[in-house]
Amino acid sequence: MNENQSNNGALVRVENVGKIFHRGSEDIHVLADLHLQVPAGEFLALMGPSGSGKTTLLNLIGGLDRPTKGSVVVAGERIDQLSDRTLAAWRARHVGFVFQLYNLMPVLTAERNVELPLLLTHLSKADRKKHVDAALAMVGLSHRAKHYPRTLSGGEQQRAGIARGIVTDPTLLLCDEPTGDLDRKAGNEILDLLQALNREHGKTIIMVTHDPHASARASRTVYLDKGQLSNEPVK
Repeated sequence: MNENQSNNGALVRVENVGKIFHRGSEDIHVLADLHLQVPAGEFLALMGPSGSGKTTLLNLIGGLDRPTKGSVVVAGERIDQLSDRTLAAWRARHVGFVFQLYNLMPVLTAERNVELPLLLTHLSKADRKKHVDAALAMVGLSHRAKHYPRTLSGGEQQRAGIARGIVTDPTLLLCDEPTGDLDRKAGNEILDLLQALNREHGKTIIMVTHDPHASARASRTVYLDKGQLSNEPVK
C-alpha cells in the first residue's frame, strides 16, 4: 500500500467531524458529524451555499484549523492530534494551497513568490531554482518568471499561485475558489491546468467552488449544507 494512503486506502479520511466557532456567548455550529473520504488521485469538487462551511472543511483537511470533535487523517497521519510545530512541518511537506485572490507578495517576482514554500525546506539555492523552474514550466509561466504580480494578468497570477502550490510536490492540492476572481476564458484555462495536474501528474485535488461549470471538471462533486455532506445538490 502507498505510504500516503491511510489504512482503508483513502488519502483523506474525515470522520465524525464537528466544528464550533465561538462568538461572544454564542456557539456557531459550522460542521456536524461530517464524514468524507478522498482516494489518492481524485479531483474532488466541494460545493454549497455561502456560509455552509466549505472553506472551514478545506482548512481542517489542510491543517490550518482543528476540529472541535472527530478526526482528520491525511496521508496516514492523524493531523488533528499533532502539535502546532509538527503540524506546520507536516503541512509544508504535504499540502499545497491555491487561493481565490492569489495571495502573491507584490514586492516579489513570480519566481520568488513560487520559491516561498521552499524556504521552509533544507534545499540549496540551486535546487530551489530547479524546483521553481519546473513548477513555472508546468503551469506555462516560464516566460513571466521575472515579472511582478502587478504586471501579470489575473490568469497569470493564478498560474503563479498554482506553481507556488505545487513547487514542493505536495501530497494534496487544496484550491479555494481558484476561478472565482477570473473571467470565463481565464477560468477555463485554470481548470484545464488543474485537470492536467490531476490526470497527467496524479495530483489529488480538493476544490471549493460555487460554480457548476468548474465543478463539472472534477471527477466527483459533493455538496455541503448546514454542516452536512450529500452527493446531491443543495435545494
